[in-house]
Amino acid sequence: MSGVNVRKSSTPDLVTAALAALFFAAAAVVGAVGYGGERLVLAWPPLFARWEPHTGPGTPAALVVAGLTVLYGPPLARRLPWRWVPVAAAGGSLAWIWSLALIDGWRPGIYGTLAYGHEYLTVMDRIGGIHDFLSTFTDHIPDGAPGQWPAHVAGHPPGATLTFVVLDRIGLAGGGWATAFCVTAAAGGAAAVLITVRALAGEELARRAAPFMVVAPAAVWLGVSADAWFTAGAARAVALLALAATRSVRAPRAAAFGSGLLFGLLLYLSYGLVLMGVVGLAVLYLAREWRPLPWLLLGVVPWAVAFTAAGFWWFDGYFTLVDRYYAGAGGHRPYAYFVWANLAVQVASVGLAAVAGLRRAALRRSWRGPLTVLVGSALCAMLLADVSGMSKAETERIWLPFAVWLLPAAALLPYRHARWWLAAQAVLAFCVNSLWLTRW
Repeated sequence: MSGVNVRKSSTPDLVTAALAALFFAAAAVVGAVGYGGERLVLAWPPLFARWEPHTGPGTPAALVVAGLTVLYGPPLARRLPWRWVPVAAAGGSLAWIWSLALIDGWRPGIYGTLAYGHEYLTVMDRIGGIHDFLSTFTDHIPDGAPGQWPAHVAGHPPGATLTFVVLDRIGLAGGGWATAFCVTAAAGGAAAVLITVRALAGEELARRAAPFMVVAPAAVWLGVSADAWFTAGAARAVALLALAATRSVRAPRAAAFGSGLLFGLLLYLSYGLVLMGVVGLAVLYLAREWRPLPWLLLGVVPWAVAFTAAGFWWFDGYFTLVDRYYAGAGGHRPYAYFVWANLAVQVASVGLAAVAGLRRAALRRSWRGPLTVLVGSALCAMLLADVSGMSKAETERIWLPFAVWLLPAAALLPYRHARWWLAAQAVLAFCVNSLWLTRW
C-alpha cells in the first residue's frame, strides 16, 4: 500500500519533468528546422554548443563525484553539524565543476576558455592605465569603432574586464589562473545559497537542498565562464543581506554594508545583474525587515562614485551596448523564438529536479512560503531578463546568477526520492557535457 502511495505522490513530479524535457525538445526541433527563415546564429539551438560526443580526463572523476553525491549526499546533509554543510557543499561543487570542465580536456576545457576569441584575456595587452581604460571604455563599444572591444568585453561594464586585469597585475596571469578564480568563486556560491535558505526558510530545507547544489547541471557552464564569477558575487550579496535582515550575525549593519558593496560591484560586472535587486527585495520582504536597506545602499555608493569619477557612466555604456547588440547577433535572432527557447534551455541548466520542485513550490498551500518566495523572485528576475530582448540565446550561461536560486526548489521533493532526483541531475549534466561541446 505504501508503494502505491509513493507512486501516486510522485506522478505529478514525473509528469512535470517529462513536460520540461518535451519543452526543451520542442525548442531543439524548431531550432533545427529553422524559425521562419530567420537566422538563429547557433550551431545546435537552443544550446550554444555543437554536437560532439567526447570523453576526457574529467570523465571518470565526474562519475565518481556523481556516484558519491547520489549515495551519500542526502544522509550526510542530514547528519553533519550545520556549520559543515555549506563547507561540504562548496567542496563537492568544486569537485563537480572541475571534473565536468576536464571532460573537455585541459586546453579547451580549462586553460583556453577565457583566453581566446571574444573573451576577456585577449585584451590584457591593450590595457595600460586603469583611468584611461575606464574613461575611454564606452568609445570602443560600438560596432565598427576604432579598436572595438571583443564581444564579451563590450557586452559588460568594465568591472568584468578589470577583474582579470587585477589577476594579471598581481601575477595570476593566463587562462589557468582565470579559470581557477572563477570556478573556486562559483563553488563557494553554493554555500552562500544554502546559508540564505537556512536564514529565510529554515535549516531542514537548506540541508535537503545541499546535495542538489553539488551536482547542479549549471556546473557545465560554471566551469568555465566569467558568469561563474558573477554568479558567485550575486550569491554572496544575497546571503549577506539575508544574514543582516534576519539578524543572524553579530554585526548586521556590517553585513548589510558588505552586501551593498557586492551589489554595487554586480552593477559593474554585468548590466543584467541589476535584476538581482528583485531577489534582494524578496529577502527583505521575507525577513520583514527593512533596516538593512540604507546600509546596503551606502555600500553601493563607492562603486558608483569611483567608476563615474574615472569616466565611465553606466547608462552611456548600457545604451551604447544596446546599439551594438542589435547591430550584431541580437538583431538577427528572432525574439519570437528566443522568448520561449531561452526558458526551454534552462531545463538543461537547472535540471528536472528543480523543475519538479518549482511545481511543488507553486502549488503549496501557502504559496507565500519563504522558499517559494525566494525561488519565485529569481524566476521573476529571469522572466524580466527574457522579455527585455537583451538575452537571445546563451542564457544557459548568462542567467546563471538567477538559475542557482531555482535549484533549492528541489528540496521540496520527497526525501525518500532524493537519490533518484539527484541521479537525474547528475546524468543530465554529464550527458550535456559529454555529448555537446559547449563554448563555455
